[in-house]
Parts: sequence; structure tokens; C-alpha cells
Amino acid sequence: MHRDIPLVMVHGLFGPLHCFNLTARMPEITVLTPDLLGYGSREPQAQLSLAAQADEVVRIVRALGPKPCHLLGHSVGWAVVVLAAARAPDLVKSIVSAEGNFTLDDAFMCRRIAPLGADEWANELQRIQSDPAAWLSRSGIAATAERLQMAHCILHNQPAATLQAMARAVVEETAEPGYLQTVRQLMARGIAVHLLAGSRSAASWNVPAWVRQGARSDTVLPGCGHMMMLEEPDRFCHSLLRSCFAQ
Repeated sequence: MHRDIPLVMVHGLFGPLHCFNLTARMPEITVLTPDLLGYGSREPQAQLSLAAQADEVVRIVRALGPKPCHLLGHSVGWAVVVLAAARAPDLVKSIVSAEGNFTLDDAFMCRRIAPLGADEWANELQRIQSDPAAWLSRSGIAATAERLQMAHCILHNQPAATLQAMARAVVEETAEPGYLQTVRQLMARGIAVHLLAGSRSAASWNVPAWVRQGARSDTVLPGCGHMMMLEEPDRFCHSLLRSCFAQ
């Protein structure tokens, strides 16, 4: 098992990934779960692009040194990972799509948030934040004490302006034909692609047939949905170790 290869994990529309204690769950490897621009304690962003987020991921990867790393993108974070890998392919050993967006049909939350007025969305976010148990329930997730703590972390990690800016960037930039062409080019370069989905949401994930055919691994985690690292964090980490680090 190649344990000396770092794993950089890019969160989706709602971050972060560090609230799932993934680093502690995979102590044998180097795991980074950075906040993207506008997230966490970083300055809120009312204007964002996936290209700018990709440049930030490349900066993080370059700081790790000359060895290539594994890049994982959850949900819309996958689009950022694709663009980052295209910018620095020599620094990327594999890319992992944890139910990452391949088409606009995958960007269901972004398509709903993007056209809303700023105040309307800010008010809706406040309602969501006030009841994390209901937010989990809408995704079919039982609200245990640990999951409620994780949900609170996720829902309060970024301001409404950043979320809406990211939603608009995803809708605009992943609609471009060149986006999927970039995925094809990365695969043609020999960068391994791993697919990871939850059993409840896998059927609605719009993965192109040619991606599935060329993927190095294609894993469905039982008993969970789109937020697989919240529902089954240990199983999620075990799958990553098996797919990326056993190669």
C-alpha cells in the first residue's frame, strides 16, 4: 500500500470535510481537508469562479512538494478537482469523484440556489441552519448526536454569499462542453479516476458511460446517500484506502 502519497479532499457546496474527522480515521496517510476560497474563516466571497477555486487547490498541492497526490472532490468539489488536475497533471496521481458533478442534472442544489435573490437565499439558509435535524431528515439520515454535530459544522462553515456565488459558478462553468472534455483528457493522460457513491443516491448520479468504462474503480457504499462521509465515515475512509492506496 502506497501510504506516502498525500490525499487532498475538496468539499462540495457546503463545506468542510474536516468536521468528519477523516484525518484521524486515516492516520496512516497524509490527509488534507482545506476550506476553499470564501469558506471557513476565510473572507466571504460574493463573486467566485471554479477556475479560482482550482488555482487555490493547485497552490495547496504544490506546497506538498514534488510528489503527485490523490485529489478527491465531493459533489461540486469534483468540478474544482477536475480543473485543478488539468492545471497541474504532473502533480496528480488519481482523482476521486465522490458523487461529483458531471452534468447540470447533478447540480440540483446549485440550480435552485443560483437564481434566488440574495436576501431570499440568506433567509432560507438561516432556516436550514436553525434545524439541522430536519436538514438531515430530508436526506433520509437519522439524527444521531454525532451527525447533528457534523451537520452544525457543515451548515455554519460558510456565509450565504459564498454559497450562492459557488452555486452560480457551478451552473455556469459545468454547462460548458469543455468541462467533460477536460475529464476525457485527464483520463487519456493516464490519470486514474475512482468513482464513489452512496447506495441510496447512486442511481441518480449522471456518470457518462465512457467514464465508468475507463474508471479504475467504481464503488457503491451500502446504507448511505450523497453525504456518505457523514453517514458512514469509517466505511467511506476504508473505501478510499482500498481504491486509491492499494494500487
